[in-house]
Amino acid sequence: MYLKLVASMIIWGGTWVAGRVVSGSMAPFAASFLRFFFAALFMVFMTVRLEHRLPRLAPRDWGSVALMAASGIVAYNLLFFEGLKTVPAGRAAVIVACIPAVLALTSSILFKDRLPLSRALGIPLSLAGVATVISGGDYGALLRGGIGLGELCIFGCVGAWTVYTLAGKRAMARLSPLAAVTWSCIVGDLLLFAVAWPSGLFTQAAVAPPLVWISLLFLGIIATGLAFCWYYEGVKALGPSRAGIFINLVPVAAVLLGAVLLDEPVTWTLLGGGLLVIGGVWLVNRPAEKRKQA
Repeated sequence: MYLKLVASMIIWGGTWVAGRVVSGSMAPFAASFLRFFFAALFMVFMTVRLEHRLPRLAPRDWGSVALMAASGIVAYNLLFFEGLKTVPAGRAAVIVACIPAVLALTSSILFKDRLPLSRALGIPLSLAGVATVISGGDYGALLRGGIGLGELCIFGCVGAWTVYTLAGKRAMARLSPLAAVTWSCIVGDLLLFAVAWPSGLFTQAAVAPPLVWISLLFLGIIATGLAFCWYYEGVKALGPSRAGIFINLVPVAAVLLGAVLLDEPVTWTLLGGGLLVIGGVWLVNRPAEKRKQA
């Protein structure tokens, strides 16, 4: 089980490398549609295999699933591919690694979730790490507007995934995680097709080199489908808190893979910011101590 969890994190780290490869040859709409075309097919297969059917959506579920599709499939992936045109894979992964901290902050504001001291400290620590990575250590650049469009897109991924997670929380009150994600992939891919088709989808697909197709298959089947199933096996076996700790390996894997496969530089600000992000996320995910009974 631990090997599957570690493998999932390495695979998710590899999505940033694959995304860099695809974004250099294909527009975001076409790339996003093709990624989730393969992902939707695989997720339907896995849902039917594991749950024996793909459940129909009740009318009350459509709103949550549509919001999941619009945020986590459409918005996230358009921002993902657009941002990776200019942002190195490792750097992008470190920025997105602050999602648990942003989720904790959002939940405390919207749902009045309790915010223990460790989480309260972890949120600004994680965001400080993101600021270090984005600014390259020159924090004044953030105030001078020295942030590129690519960095803004990647940070937009954080907001999109936060909305996706909160919408998924509502959808999974009645649907299994596998069914909810499968339906969000289907609905999201239909939305993407409506825009990708008239913007040159088939022309771009016809001229895409083999490495781009390999990357799209990796993103759709291995990263979105197989790694998701392995991760939820870990959640089922170990519990969400213990399994969630493994997510800290994703930016580490992305930085290492980016350096090895894409020859991306590993700077001190990237390493320092990454450590701040991972430390903050660890504090956010740290179980709160139970109060001692009198």
